[in-house]
Amino acid sequence: MAHPQKILTLNTISRKGLARLPQDYVVGNDLSDPDAILVRSQEMREMPIPASVVAIGRAGAGTNNIPLPAMSASGVVVFNAPGANSNAVKELVLAGMLMGARNLLPALNFVAALEGDEASLHARVEAGKKAFVGHELPGRTLGVVGLGAIGSLVAGAAIRLGMNVIGFDPEITVDAAWRLPSRVRKAASVDELVRYSDFISLHVPLLPATRDLIDAGRVKRMKKGCVLLNFARDGLVNEEAVLAGLNENRIQAYVCDFPSMVLKAHPRFVALPHLGASTEEAEENCAVMVAEQLADYLENGNILNSVNFPNISLAREAGFRLAIANANVPNMLGQISTTLASASLNIHDMVNKSKGELAFTLVDVDSIPTDALLARLAAIPGVLRVRFLPRVSTH
Repeated sequence: MAHPQKILTLNTISRKGLARLPQDYVVGNDLSDPDAILVRSQEMREMPIPASVVAIGRAGAGTNNIPLPAMSASGVVVFNAPGANSNAVKELVLAGMLMGARNLLPALNFVAALEGDEASLHARVEAGKKAFVGHELPGRTLGVVGLGAIGSLVAGAAIRLGMNVIGFDPEITVDAAWRLPSRVRKAASVDELVRYSDFISLHVPLLPATRDLIDAGRVKRMKKGCVLLNFARDGLVNEEAVLAGLNENRIQAYVCDFPSMVLKAHPRFVALPHLGASTEEAEENCAVMVAEQLADYLENGNILNSVNFPNISLAREAGFRLAIANANVPNMLGQISTTLASASLNIHDMVNKSKGELAFTLVDVDSIPTDALLARLAAIPGVLRVRFLPRVSTH
């Protein structure tokens, strides 16, 4: 009889999320030989990952803290929770837009520095408030770079506030395109977007192609008085270029979720302590989503929202299932089928999906595969990991 699945938690995970795991799972922050890991923000790239781990669930969207290439090479499926924290980030972006448009941080700092009696305080307030005159949002243009789950929500919210919205996303998915409000005008490039935007909000992952997306050249192309918002990743913005833009008053304010020693002293730099997904609702949503995905993979081999392997699912009909992580190479299905046939195992159903250089295969068979057969499957060139999954029990 298979042992209960062991889930190692590296951060505090919402109880509502953990409640979605089957009741017989062993969950804790100090487990040896875990089957899977649940993590939020803890850095894992230098951490030794036990060989027993077959899956990692990130209760959030970004996976920069996970050693993805090494996990892919070992056939470890890495899940995330895209969209689960979208509303939390959207609301923070809207708050950032208002902070920048109305000069709220400089105004707050001005008031905090006031001294004297009531009469002199009110006189200084009346004399000083003209320095913080801002502008309203209706009729202004918001440029959204990245039109995924968060970017689409930000675009829709801005439209409801009476703003014009232009967007740019060369990698937009069909699902994201359907979610996108029809009133969003498509920009041909980031350069075009920054040229016409009063506000710019970034919602793309940090990749080699997006590092320093906002550089000195794009700062110079911005409309004078632009408000730049970054609640995605700090490396998307070249801080020296933004500092120059702030000093030249080309950038009215830079509002982000990433404190910076380079920008810290500037009065129009607004930095929050990485609060994007820091709401009770977002933490619960992320934990629930990733726990359900993790359990379905451990029990059935089904994959949804993996960052390294393809989405794949197969209804359970036969009693025994093989879940095979493999390289996306020719004749993989043929070699798997031949190996099963040589062991006189009848294939009840089979499905294979690929994603870039990786693929995944689910095979339902009518009898129990032997350990020797599992070893032969694992020895096929390009096979990264083989798991035998007896019929899932009900919980």
